[in-house]
Amino acid sequence: MNFAELGLNARFVSRLGALGLKQPTPIQTKSIPHALQGRDVLGIAQTGTGKTAAFGIPLVVALSKRQEKTAAKSARGLILAPTRELATQIVDTLRSLTADLRITLVVGGKSINAQAQRLSRGTDILVATPGRLIDLMDRSAVDLSRTRFLVLDEADQMLDIGFVHALRRIAPTLSKDRQTMMFSATMPKSMAALSQDYQTDAVRVEAAPPGKVADKVSHAVHFVTPDQKQDLLISLLDAHLDDRALVFTRTKHGAERLMKHLEKVGFAAISIHGNKSQGQRDRAIAAFKSGSARVLVATDVAARGIDIPGVGYVYNFELPNVPENYVHRIGRTARAGRAGQAVAFCTADDMSELKAIEKVLGTRIEVAGGAPWLGADRPKSKVKRRPRRRSGRRPQRMAA
Repeated sequence: MNFAELGLNARFVSRLGALGLKQPTPIQTKSIPHALQGRDVLGIAQTGTGKTAAFGIPLVVALSKRQEKTAAKSARGLILAPTRELATQIVDTLRSLTADLRITLVVGGKSINAQAQRLSRGTDILVATPGRLIDLMDRSAVDLSRTRFLVLDEADQMLDIGFVHALRRIAPTLSKDRQTMMFSATMPKSMAALSQDYQTDAVRVEAAPPGKVADKVSHAVHFVTPDQKQDLLISLLDAHLDDRALVFTRTKHGAERLMKHLEKVGFAAISIHGNKSQGQRDRAIAAFKSGSARVLVATDVAARGIDIPGVGYVYNFELPNVPENYVHRIGRTARAGRAGQAVAFCTADDMSELKAIEKVLGTRIEVAGGAPWLGADRPKSKVKRRPRRRSGRRPQRMAA
């Protein structure tokens, strides 16, 4: 199967080829033909398998065919994403697919006045985070009544309690005659049921069962006490200094504290979380992408939106409270067919989270260290710190 066989014209197939897209991924093969026919689509696929292009390609094709003039403050198509990073990534992908359509990004952390000014001319595709879009709606800076295409990326999160209230306010302002596409790596039954409120006769396509992760991700768990975690992380990071590593914590303060400790012992580390300004978050992503920072410590704000080749390791320094978030976290590695490793740290208080994660995965995670916490049991052995190396094996700290 190639892109031409999916119904795309030769010119567009040639553009995709120039981007290195020769063969469609399974989710693209299954969803694009339905989307090109104007069907509502609910797509489920592993992270890193081309979901952005799966909705971006048919959206660009449909809007290019219509050749409609954009009215002031209007948007012909709307894509909603839960995080600024993901929204930015979507815009980058869309702009690589077309030079003919106007694509506008509106997210928090940027000047709302500048965004309103850009929207005053109208846009073909509006990519937005829900909060900032509602702010612009309140200012009467955007009119969605002519919007005939709606996409929810990371749809499970967009339908969750944190965003569904915003979605319930945004969706009714769009054209009733519209096509709605939703894509996600996970889709709990409650979310799938809720999706029916926004789609009509949708076709559900799955390139993998919900919750399934990439085949080339290897999983491991270490059973540790809280005071062993930092030493264990340092020991493991020391073993692959040339690889990029993404380390997840639950809280913003925890991420910042851990990043500073890693910096102190000699790692080129940087952090990203909700307390960072948009400029700081952008610079952190750029440093991680360029390799000037080899360790990125993040909260779940980074689990959806970081698409950086070469992330070899994802460390769950703290397990997520929501088991599906584990799938999104480790989806930052083993992207586009590469291999990757997911390492989890589990304390006695984390056993219920670990069991929930294994239930979502449908398999047990291999034990790499310690012994499972059962009642009063404790890990069999403590973490042994490697001698501190002074030979420069660790990346130097980033310049201030």
